[in-house]
Amino acid sequence: MKREIIKTNDGSTTIHLPEWDETYHSKHGAIQEAYHVFIKNGLCFANSQKLGSLFEGQPIAVLEIGFGTGLNCFITYLESKKNRQAIDYVGVEAYPVAIDEAMKMNYPKEIDASEAAIFKQLHECHWEQQHSLSDNFTLTKRKQFFQDIQDEAAFDLIYFDAFGFRVQPELWSEAIFASMFKSLKPNGVLVTYACRTSIKNAMLSAGFSVEKLSGAPGKREMLRATKAL
Repeated sequence: MKREIIKTNDGSTTIHLPEWDETYHSKHGAIQEAYHVFIKNGLCFANSQKLGSLFEGQPIAVLEIGFGTGLNCFITYLESKKNRQAIDYVGVEAYPVAIDEAMKMNYPKEIDASEAAIFKQLHECHWEQQHSLSDNFTLTKRKQFFQDIQDEAAFDLIYFDAFGFRVQPELWSEAIFASMFKSLKPNGVLVTYACRTSIKNAMLSAGFSVEKLSGAPGKREMLRATKAL
């Protein structure tokens, strides 16, 4: 399938698949979407759920569904450094982005050029092994189909960043979200950029409590699901 690198509206790059007319990140802004969905409404919220109003940088385990370009992992690493929080990060990807293609992404330049070596390292490190990128951040990349995930009560937070329902509806099914529910610890949180009624219903059927939130620029709404037990 043909792939091309395009610039999104906030100046950051993403990968576009012309055959599907699908991108790895929002055309309205890759970086701003990642921060809005996964940091503001994901990591920050999960920390408040886990720790209460007084954040003390306690450890947190994150599962990313769709490692892709590494953008979400990179900004989460930067958050762990800023907040001195220990984060155990697991990124799942069935079809990894080639390293040379990932290196064409301009995320370090747009966010923090001093961390360019870390962005390169997170792509170069071997799959199926845990790597320490800093004293506070460990990364494990798993080459795996989402349907094959069998973790149990292992994560505090899931970044659900699969390709959209329009091109891969099978990734947004009740069965997938049941697996996500099982993977989360009690009171664990799942966030995604998507907000389709069928997706919300699949989450509800899997056992989640679901809320609609304001979406990233260019998108009206997004979803956040909680494993409330």
